[in-house]
Amino acid sequence: MHFADFLRDLVVILVGAKLCGELAVRLRQPAVLGELVGGVVLGVGVLRLIHPHEPVLHNLAELGALILLFEIGLECDLHALLASGARALVLGVTGIVLPFVAGYGLMVAWGEPTLTAVFIGASLTATSIGITARILADLGALSSPEARIVIGAAVIDDILGIVILSVVERLGATGTVELAQLARIVGLAVGFVVVAVVVGQLAAERLVSVLQRMRSRGILIVGSLVFAFALALGAHAIGSATIIGAFTAGLVLARTDPKVDIEHALKPIADLFVPIFFVVVGAQVDVRILNPLVPANRPVIVLALVLTLVAIATKWAAGFAVTGRNLRRVAMGAAMVPRGEVGLIFAQVGLASRAVTPELYAGVVVVVMATTFFAPPVLGVLFGRRRAAAGGELSPPPP
Repeated sequence: MHFADFLRDLVVILVGAKLCGELAVRLRQPAVLGELVGGVVLGVGVLRLIHPHEPVLHNLAELGALILLFEIGLECDLHALLASGARALVLGVTGIVLPFVAGYGLMVAWGEPTLTAVFIGASLTATSIGITARILADLGALSSPEARIVIGAAVIDDILGIVILSVVERLGATGTVELAQLARIVGLAVGFVVVAVVVGQLAAERLVSVLQRMRSRGILIVGSLVFAFALALGAHAIGSATIIGAFTAGLVLARTDPKVDIEHALKPIADLFVPIFFVVVGAQVDVRILNPLVPANRPVIVLALVLTLVAIATKWAAGFAVTGRNLRRVAMGAAMVPRGEVGLIFAQVGLASRAVTPELYAGVVVVVMATTFFAPPVLGVLFGRRRAAAGGELSPPPP
């Protein structure tokens, strides 16, 4: 891609994201919904003004996801997150088991081979922490007990998702899974988060102490982002998700003195890069597969509709597995629904191994699209969009 082409795509993405985001806000919906819709309109299915699979745009989108998770980590209280650990674990595990069992059973009943059923069931287990966290942030609900549980559950889902992906990838390649390899993946993923929080806290305090003595312009935010990227690289090095490393970095720096200064400096950077992520996610959706006038699309549409209902119902039902008083379980379940790009990764692995047909892959794309667009308006209703008396921030209604 030439630099002029890159600039053109960047202008189109940012203008589309901000205009559609503004429209969504005026319609009393989270801005992320507008950004996703803008991506669909600009992408492969409608105007084709941007090509989401271009390496440069893909990397910018991934950077936007990292910055988003870093920002969410900064806004989270580590102690409150740990306090909701048991409930988050219940929600996360239930939110994986129910969709997998239902998806697997549906595909077997549909007459698909066992391996195909495993891949489709696995593709329904994901929760997109990036999309969920952004919706909750747009609603001003990140400080609510439900949001803390959901964010914790989404992190657990990502960790377990890495394990599931490794298993299904191995099944697709060889048809067998080694227990020792599985145990290693689990240990590394969980161990990274624990070690990163404990060791990262000590490193962050020393880093902040050094940065505060330096006088270069922007040194605090640059140093903080380098810390986040370093933890993201560490997560990637052990086979975990980079966004887990960025989120952990935010959690750690949230406990340092200049937290407010870091948040303030990060906002304009997030405003630039995060919308790129959501536009690129939306741009990958080809709405032409939903055209019922094409006979070849009809079986895919029927299967996709059934899978979408299963995908929504099972994640939503997981919210009711959480115990506790004054918790909006309906809202927690709805917040777990978005699959985002994570579900596509599972389906892509199945497609590459020929365990999933192109038609089934198209069905999963529809599920990802539907669940991603389901959450913003539903959560907008469930959490409410009321302006707080002070500061004009959005705040959730009382339970």
